[in-house]
Amino acid sequence: MDTKELLKKVRKIEIKTRRLSDHIFGGEYHSTFKGRGMTFSEVRQYYYGDDVRNIDWNVTARYNEPFVKVFEEERELTMMLMVDVSGSELFGTTEQFKNEVVTEIAATLAFSATQNNDKIGLILFSDQVELYIPPKKGRSHVLRIIRELIEFEPISKRTNLTEALKFLSNVMKKKAIVFVLSDFMVDDYEHTMKIVSGKHDVTGIRVYDQREEAIPNLGMVQMQDEESGELMLVNTASKRVRLNYEKFYRNKVNYFKDCFSRSGAGTIDCRVDESYVKKLLGYFKQRG
Repeated sequence: MDTKELLKKVRKIEIKTRRLSDHIFGGEYHSTFKGRGMTFSEVRQYYYGDDVRNIDWNVTARYNEPFVKVFEEERELTMMLMVDVSGSELFGTTEQFKNEVVTEIAATLAFSATQNNDKIGLILFSDQVELYIPPKKGRSHVLRIIRELIEFEPISKRTNLTEALKFLSNVMKKKAIVFVLSDFMVDDYEHTMKIVSGKHDVTGIRVYDQREEAIPNLGMVQMQDEESGELMLVNTASKRVRLNYEKFYRNKVNYFKDCFSRSGAGTIDCRVDESYVKKLLGYFKQRG
């Protein structure tokens, strides 16, 4: 992809996702993810209805009329976007591939965090950590993240969520808001997820295509595993083959939901042909 085309794509995503974050998600994001606590800001005169527990008795005695302490939320937070860039993300049977939807969701979340003056970092992972961008603030930083999401070419096509979670634990010493964006076609990450969720506020966003849920009856079809590159002939006319695949797929989905739930983490399911806006808003409002 040449520079001109890349900048055009970045700008297109910025316009779409920034509008969403400015007009829809900014307030919801702020109310959902709280700051680290309340810090003293100033004193002002007492008004009817103020909490008497906030009266500053020293100032009240000095001026012989009631004054109350005003507190502000200690707001600055850090958002970490953990994005799966393995081969299975390059799949889509409708208007968009999974990785394109993931990029839009990540950009929307990043601009929402920026609007609230929070830092944003990025981890791109396959079966290894492919790229780490430390958390920073600002529009130019978010645009860099979007550029990487659009044009980054991973070394590996396989997936290992456990390694990515371990890396997060090593680089993030303070509590962060963590969004993991993947199709979650892996397992054996529950132990590490529990450790990470015990320290950070974690949400898994599962992005998937409707054609992944079941194999249609198309007779004998050559298929390729996007992660291993293996080619195989599959008899989709066989009911047993179709049922075994559905069972395999459902087991992965159930593992994702059960693992995150047992770890105290949140989950969002987003099909590529559905509105991720509604899914994110519903999640924010449920938590807020």
